[in-house]
Amino acid sequence: MAPTRRRPSRRIWPKIRLLLLVCVVAAGATALYPLWKSANPDPPELVVRYRTDTPATAPAAKPSLEVLNESKKPLPLADVTLRYYFTADGDSSYAYNCVQATVGCSNIAGTVTKPADPTEDADHYLELRFTADAGTLEPGANSKGIDVQLYRDDHKELTQSDDRSFDAEKTTYKESKKVTAYKRGVLVWGDEPDGGGEQGASAKASAAPAPVPAAPAGVMFDNFHYVGEKDPALFKHGWLVRSSKGGPGIEDTWSAGGVTFPAEKDALGDGQVLNLRASTDGTRSGTKQASLGTASREFHDGTYAARIHFSDEPTEGENGDHVNQTFYTIGGSGRTYSELDNEYMPNGGWGRLGPKLDTVSWYDHESNDRVYTTTNKSLAGWHTMIITVEDDVVTYRMDGKKLFSSSGKYAPRSGMSINFNHWFVDLPFKGDRSWDMQVDWLYYNANEVLSVKDVNTAVKEYSENGMNYFDTVRESR
Repeated sequence: MAPTRRRPSRRIWPKIRLLLLVCVVAAGATALYPLWKSANPDPPELVVRYRTDTPATAPAAKPSLEVLNESKKPLPLADVTLRYYFTADGDSSYAYNCVQATVGCSNIAGTVTKPADPTEDADHYLELRFTADAGTLEPGANSKGIDVQLYRDDHKELTQSDDRSFDAEKTTYKESKKVTAYKRGVLVWGDEPDGGGEQGASAKASAAPAPVPAAPAGVMFDNFHYVGEKDPALFKHGWLVRSSKGGPGIEDTWSAGGVTFPAEKDALGDGQVLNLRASTDGTRSGTKQASLGTASREFHDGTYAARIHFSDEPTEGENGDHVNQTFYTIGGSGRTYSELDNEYMPNGGWGRLGPKLDTVSWYDHESNDRVYTTTNKSLAGWHTMIITVEDDVVTYRMDGKKLFSSSGKYAPRSGMSINFNHWFVDLPFKGDRSWDMQVDWLYYNANEVLSVKDVNTAVKEYSENGMNYFDTVRESR
């Protein structure tokens, strides 16, 4: 009989003990990893720096932000979303504008939103996003300054002392983790108000937002989100508030104080409007006229459109004034003089009865060489006014209906500025009264002649994407 073979137990048990030890160590490491990771997070992909120069109580919050690419890969700004948190004062809505940015205000969209889980110091946030034309930050690169304003649309002062992201001590750029940043929907910088973690294992993720459409080339759009007539954004965006001497109307009575930007429930997106107030007591010294126009005189062919509220009665005082509510373009001089007018006069003027709208193409102002047509009816309320210029033909439309065309020598011979005026033809009686003309938005497209439907579709898309202003007409020059 052959001898029985012994099992090699002495060889197996050491291996089993080693395997058990490895399992125990691995289990412990797995359990401890979140703690270790929390204490040793991955380096951030980007850093947000913040500064401000406003006190706790101010007409507008003025956060300035910078985005630094801390990764080793290029960072498209279109992938980035920034959130600035604050607490709303009272029942007022809030609005935003971009004052200036190295990447271009035309490439920045902003919206004010209520978070799903508000906190005491953050029941709203301003969200900033970028179009593809904002560019890409190479590793180590800095977006440079993004200067924005956040304000109550009733234009009362706001209190920032209870705003999460506000820090009066940061008067120069410093890192701020109370401004959060997201890359394609994933938190990569900062601490959310509801306790959300920073970048790394605890980062919150959501569906990547749809990209912000790039501002089309050769287009200007503005829906008049401004703090007031002295708002620096107004001038950075190419607008001039008139306070100079001269006519038309009552000479030397142009006043910046007549230009305001109130909230208006009938405005695009429940936003703001440009309000031009013409007021008088019946005397020249007691008269104020209002005007806003572009500094640039480079507008020529294409589509000019504005949604305007004409008034048949004064906001205050007795009716009867010969007021002129005007949307027009003007440029050149002498042989290059060009002017295209929409002039609404609810009570008429110059010996002609109203209400009436004159649409006028000028060749020479001094000799009164012009062609025009008159629409004799009340236009009180909102209307979309369109002027198109193509192949030396000028066509005026209101709410899509053609009013008049001119051509030949009455076509523009130079670049023009775009303007809105509200003025008195004369002063027929004494007594205090005030008239208001409102403009919801301005749209200009240098490339195409568009219908009212096309224009309305475009401006609706811009507003819904938080694109309150862009100007690729000036930026292309």
